[in-house]
Amino acid sequence: MRLTVGQAVVRFLANQWTERDGVEQRTIAGCFGIFGHGNVAGIGQALLQAQRTGEADLPYHLARNEQAMVHAAAGFARMRNRLSTMACTASIGPGSTNMLTGAALATVNRLPVLLLPSDVFATRAASPVLQELEDPRSYDVSVNDAFRPLSRFFDRIWRPEQLPSALLAAMRVLTDPVETGAVTLCLPQDVQAEAYDFPDALFAKRVWHVPRQIGEPAAVERAAEVLRNARRPLLIAGGGVIYSEASAELDQFARETGIPVADTQAGKGALSWDHPNSVGGVGSTGTPVANRLARDADVVIGVGTRYSDFTTASRTAFANPDVQFININVAGFDAAKQSAHPIVADARNGLSELLSALDGKQFPTGYRVGVAEWQVTVDAAYRIGPDAFSPVKGGGGAADGSPLPAQAEVIGAVNEVCGARDVVVQAAGSMPGDLQLLWRARDPKQYHVEYGYSCMGFEIAGALGIKMADPSREVFALVGDGSYLMMAQEIVTAVAEGIKLIVVLVQNHGFASIGALSESLGSQRFGTSYRYRGDTQDYDGGPLPVDLAANAESLGAGVIRCRTIADLRDGLKKAREAERLTVVHIETDPLSPVPSSESWWDVPVPETSELSTTQAARGVYEAAKRGQRQYL
Repeated sequence: MRLTVGQAVVRFLANQWTERDGVEQRTIAGCFGIFGHGNVAGIGQALLQAQRTGEADLPYHLARNEQAMVHAAAGFARMRNRLSTMACTASIGPGSTNMLTGAALATVNRLPVLLLPSDVFATRAASPVLQELEDPRSYDVSVNDAFRPLSRFFDRIWRPEQLPSALLAAMRVLTDPVETGAVTLCLPQDVQAEAYDFPDALFAKRVWHVPRQIGEPAAVERAAEVLRNARRPLLIAGGGVIYSEASAELDQFARETGIPVADTQAGKGALSWDHPNSVGGVGSTGTPVANRLARDADVVIGVGTRYSDFTTASRTAFANPDVQFININVAGFDAAKQSAHPIVADARNGLSELLSALDGKQFPTGYRVGVAEWQVTVDAAYRIGPDAFSPVKGGGGAADGSPLPAQAEVIGAVNEVCGARDVVVQAAGSMPGDLQLLWRARDPKQYHVEYGYSCMGFEIAGALGIKMADPSREVFALVGDGSYLMMAQEIVTAVAEGIKLIVVLVQNHGFASIGALSESLGSQRFGTSYRYRGDTQDYDGGPLPVDLAANAESLGAGVIRCRTIADLRDGLKKAREAERLTVVHIETDPLSPVPSSESWWDVPVPETSELSTTQAARGVYEAAKRGQRQYL
């Protein structure tokens, strides 16, 4: 079949399918793209031809920002449990390198996305061309080589003959739960338009089967023997539980053994918040209940977690000197962490196999009293306001002098309005920590916090991909003013596509999270406020006259302005009933506290300083650092 390389790529992608448990779905459900001189006549023409002639079914979606469209693809892939994703195409130069941050996010979070950046001329006939990096060490280096360390698979298609093997390798990685992440196929702009006689078999329907790996019986028995002798075990549910769709197996394991279940950011929702064994998040932004159990645990069972520094509280969470770890993970790399007894298996199979090997072993459930007490604290955080948990006073008031709402109250209002199958989306700032601490998740797909890369600007773009992956759910993008100013362009994409989102825009005039961190480290919130430069040459003047609600309205969104939490609850209900994308705007107090997690996160403080605040913070840091350990 004689096709251009661009046409061959589109036709091939339209015929790729993923299967698990007998269910098939499109591996590449569509293509986000922004066209320029690098891809408008290659992939762009191929997508147009497919749409006009029906020769290939690969829907095209016009994005507004290249980084954002990769975030949208990542949100889509996570919602589909990594079994389906989107392709992203961009023009040569800045269009393609704008996707680098998105590639990093996808690979860090182990989410499949397919990137098709345009590249320099393979023939070099016109070199140096516009936006070409001239590297004097080699003529085959371009800006796209920056994708190499950020991609799980990378190739550049210098000749049409190379395309079949590259496409098949890309699909192998995208559909492998161990290897997956960003996959990058660089397409020189002249090669995209070059014709070649491709074999017909390349375009036949191809189904990529995703297996459920079983644990080695000997490994399961070794782990079971450790667990049988435990006195205070704790299970940590990571994102792998959700990707494996293993919530039912986790529920059975917890109920039959009595073992408490904590969760990571990626694993929240694996068990409903009101499950009798659920103790909430663990680690730096976890609940005090889970962190107390973690400190005393003699066996920790990590299921589908990669043990980030937030989960381990920078390796201070598990303080029992004799603690042992059992890890169930599809990736041997993660299963071996913490010098664990590894079970390399799919979470669903691994949990069932370990439960069977325990022969009915049960553990005490006295921790449930602490969970009930903690929920009273959450109720207070949702309702009382900024002075409930700390002597630190709020940072200001509304224009009429009334106190501003606390961020915890905003989270509470969203949680109340959010239905069990709805989704909350967040990524950066103080809200991920507050959400893991306070959010009551009721469904494995309700809580979507991107905390592997914690990328500002992910929220709206990610919400777009999530809604496209499951239009039956309402999607709430909870975004602070800092993240909104980083990337709000996909509001326009959602409006153009007729995709409804609910954007909860929290305005606190700066970086609340880094401001609080800065203060705790003795740096006095330097450079974290959105204010005029004052007489001291610091940004300590009045708030800037920025109207983000008006900005959102200018992008085509419906806007509801709220002043109080009562206004917010009413606004959220109206946004749920609306038929189009709606932004609900509220101003909050950036200094409002939340309950303590009774945990720590390692952020170094200068060893020497002339500032008394930094000196004091260094003392606190050194004391906390003494609790850090390796698990050998």
